[in-house]
Amino acid sequence: MKSRGLSLTTKLILINTASFFIGWTLISVFGESFFGNIALVPENILSGKKIWTLLTSMFMHGSFFHIFANMFSLFFIGNLLERIIGKKRFFWIYFISGVIGGIFYVIACVVFGGLNTPAVGASGAIFGLLGVLAVLIPWSRVYLIVGPLLLILLEVTLSLIVPLNIMPIFSFLINILMIVMIFSLFSFNPNFRKIAVPLELPMWLLPIIAIVPLTIISYFIPLPIGNSAHIGGLVTGLAYGIYLRKKFPRKTRWIRNHFK
Repeated sequence: MKSRGLSLTTKLILINTASFFIGWTLISVFGESFFGNIALVPENILSGKKIWTLLTSMFMHGSFFHIFANMFSLFFIGNLLERIIGKKRFFWIYFISGVIGGIFYVIACVVFGGLNTPAVGASGAIFGLLGVLAVLIPWSRVYLIVGPLLLILLEVTLSLIVPLNIMPIFSFLINILMIVMIFSLFSFNPNFRKIAVPLELPMWLLPIIAIVPLTIISYFIPLPIGNSAHIGGLVTGLAYGIYLRKKFPRKTRWIRNHFK
């Protein structure tokens, strides 16, 4: 299949996946310090250094499950939005949401601390796409997979009480279970799908449920999730969705009614 026949969403998934493996290969060759040339480190941005990491961090992920979960989300959210608004608009909202998500992360680190904490991932951009959908098709029914989120909380809690030499075993098992949960959604067996704990929601409520509880929990338990970047991307997507509704009221009204 020729690449020109692929959707932009699919191309982004392929680029992210290739970047993940290439990035970690380079890190293994040049050492962990090379990670700072890819990841977004607030201290660097505030010092005017490595500004390019606002972009490169969007195509790097911290673990296999991290990229798997993000690309799984991008596949469904991205393909849907791309068909609605077209490739050009999709391209710009994806990148702008990712960059603004990174800026929000830097600001949050200034306010709450952690200027040397690196951040990677496409979730800021993905939340931007979700924000546009929340405005354009707010009543469309979607599923939030709660199971993996609960397992992330379990992993963080265990890391506080389980010895460091044993924790990698628990982390491996939890990641495997997360992947099983995600793939269970494709099962024809309704009982097997329930292990993912799918929660049906209207599109407008999905980003709120995906962000607010984890933001509250992060005040008590340090989570490996950049909620500030998610918020930045989401705000960008919501603003763009509102712009589209005002500029194209008839088209967006038709889209909204079509996806009820």
